[in-house]
Amino acid sequence: MNNLPSFNAPKITVIGTGYLGATHAICMAVMGFDVLGFDVDERKIARLSAGEVPFYEPGLPEKLHEALASGRLRFTTDLDEVAQFGDVHFICVGTPQAPNSTAANLTFVDAAFAGLAARITRKALLVGKSTVPIGTAARLAGMVADISPLGADLEVAWNPEFLREGYAVQDTLHPDRLVFGVASAWSESMLRRAFEPLLADGTPLIVADMPTAELVKVAANSFLATKISFINAMAEVCEATAADVSTLAKALSLDDRIGGRFLKPGLGFGGGCLPKDIRAFKHRAEQLGVGQAVSFLGEVDSINNRRRVRTVDLVRELAGGSLAGVRVAALGAAFKPNSDDVRDAPALDVARMLYLEGAVVTVYDPEANANAHRLYPDLNYVDSLAAAVEGADVVALLTEWDEFRSAGPDYLGGLVRHRRIVDGRHALDSGLYVSSGWEYRALGRPYQAAPYGTAPAGQAAVADAELKRPA
Repeated sequence: MNNLPSFNAPKITVIGTGYLGATHAICMAVMGFDVLGFDVDERKIARLSAGEVPFYEPGLPEKLHEALASGRLRFTTDLDEVAQFGDVHFICVGTPQAPNSTAANLTFVDAAFAGLAARITRKALLVGKSTVPIGTAARLAGMVADISPLGADLEVAWNPEFLREGYAVQDTLHPDRLVFGVASAWSESMLRRAFEPLLADGTPLIVADMPTAELVKVAANSFLATKISFINAMAEVCEATAADVSTLAKALSLDDRIGGRFLKPGLGFGGGCLPKDIRAFKHRAEQLGVGQAVSFLGEVDSINNRRRVRTVDLVRELAGGSLAGVRVAALGAAFKPNSDDVRDAPALDVARMLYLEGAVVTVYDPEANANAHRLYPDLNYVDSLAAAVEGADVVALLTEWDEFRSAGPDYLGGLVRHRRIVDGRHALDSGLYVSSGWEYRALGRPYQAAPYGTAPAGQAAVADAELKRPA
């Protein structure tokens, strides 16, 4: 990033120092802005101030050290200080799924906007980055005008984020697009000043009204979730016909109208965004009277969850029909590699279901063990791949960390009790494992790989059983 902000660069505040907020604050300081990060969690602020990122994100600790050393980044728990400091205030608090509902919980967003509105005494811009239901920005703008001593002069805008966990630094410093949801020329000009280095680098910019900006994020997540669930729906069909979803996905990906990105069969999506965002979107559409337009998202969610149950089925089948007392090595707990996030994680969900059926489950994840243990303390966690697979009756690869991909069938085979593996992420070379004496299963694929024109022993019986399996 060579384009430092101009002399009239606004002072930036970031409200909320979770995954989104901490990343945004750090990267804005790296870009040359004076930044003040805020959170109500004193421990989190203390850790960030000491140069420690409170979650796992590759490359972010180094950027935090750089930003702190520059003197451009500070953290506080004092909202009055934030109100006095900032020209542009980015609100990056969470919008989790509401208790007993599929709606988004906007408690934290409302509190952040209200707290700032009551304290700011000079013209400034409040910018929402959190993922919210359509219409939230307009509602908040009205609330802010009612609360603020400035009235309508304290403006609201929306700037949705598009971060991928594991690539957050890259996505912040080199985004594929910026979206500004604005209601005035002044708010647009302030956002342009706040993102001047990125715009100077040629980052595409979409300037929209606030409802459209809100919709961009949930529409993008809904499309990605739909594409993932589409190929997993095809996997269900493949399991009923002995077809191979991996080959099917490859063939589809060569059609440039479809493409291969997110056309990855396996255990499905999870994390803190896609599952709750598509549910909240569907809920909001129903409130607006257009629920039928996005009713398909209910089936997208259902397909995704069925893949978890089916993965348990595959482990049970490899174990001989019962999981009671079966030693299962669960490789992975995070919802994706290069993350320690276990929110709605398919891997951890599968491990829990295996445990509830009587399996002796040993979990290993390179980064997410601690978070997983807090969520499901009754599972057994170990600190190495070797400890996880030693003596296992079945190995279940549930998160596609490179460590698991590169371990190799011979190394793992020397540790397990039985060479049986369920590849929940289509991450392994099935032919290599089968040739090394492993029984290999994967969602949407035949019992084991075979050279073209041959049928390995037991293939016909397994295919016949798949045809008779209830949907």
